[in-house]
Amino acid sequence: MVAYVSQPPADADPASELLLGMRLVGVKYRRVEMPRPFGLDFGELPDRAQFHFVGQGPVWLRSASGQLYELNTGDAVLLPRGGEHQILSSPDVSPCKDLSIFHSVPICPTVESCAQKDVPVEHDGALLFSACMEFDLGSMQMLVSSMPEVMLVGTLLDRYPELCAMLAAMERESLTRRAGFAGILARLADVVSAFIVRGWVECGCGDATGWVEALRDPRLGKVIVALHREPGRNWTVAELADEMGTSRSVFAERFLAVTGMTPVRYLTELRMRLAAQWIGHAREPIESVAFRLGYGSLAAFSRAFKRTLGYPPGAARSARQTEAHT
Repeated sequence: MVAYVSQPPADADPASELLLGMRLVGVKYRRVEMPRPFGLDFGELPDRAQFHFVGQGPVWLRSASGQLYELNTGDAVLLPRGGEHQILSSPDVSPCKDLSIFHSVPICPTVESCAQKDVPVEHDGALLFSACMEFDLGSMQMLVSSMPEVMLVGTLLDRYPELCAMLAAMERESLTRRAGFAGILARLADVVSAFIVRGWVECGCGDATGWVEALRDPRLGKVIVALHREPGRNWTVAELADEMGTSRSVFAERFLAVTGMTPVRYLTELRMRLAAQWIGHAREPIESVAFRLGYGSLAAFSRAFKRTLGYPPGAARSARQTEAHT
């Protein structure tokens, strides 16, 4: 797991607040080597992002929406919501085979090498380094649903020239297979993925709307940061209006217009999504989560949780435990 954590300044901007607690959790890596022609199917995995680096191309990515992207040697791509997609040697390859059917050999605890058994890979074959991961953005987890379906690292090279060196290092490590190459590739993939997310945030989150739009508003963004920083506080509309520096009526009207919900509803949804993370991922006791989020009784918390997410708090832990054993 890679984490980016430090103490934010009091006047931290919303983008900094987002990146403060970003973690890539439960990452599983594959080094994939294929002779041409080929078509690989990556099935949908709920709540998982997918990262691909092309060590030797070109290849094509076909997203869940059917959009085609050409990826050349040294390219990297992030699919923040995962989703079913294919990696192809050419756009017209059919049918595709599920990656799980290919021969896999563990390289280290988190990295496997995948290839067609007993089929040699010629010099013009394809080489990928892929990662399946869970984005943990802490209190900003809702942002994942607003991210683009596909995020290409090539669009960030002018803004972050240091990425060129990282991608070049990934290319070298994937091709040479020197001692420790799998671990080095894994760490580089973590950092490149984080750069892709940061680039999207720093560029204004693209054309995302809803509550993300509030992050672009300097005054309303302060309110969002305050809510995400202290979700368990017993916030009043008056206190939130003070954060924005305006009257209660102006604040409430502006908040509803931008986010599509009232401040109270926004805070409740934020709390329940955090609760689901803490119960399911961090395995915190439900009672302590309820108290941490400002609820005086477990019953009140459980009602709010089920009303917001559609299932009781205990189901969040059960689902996570089932997933861990599959």
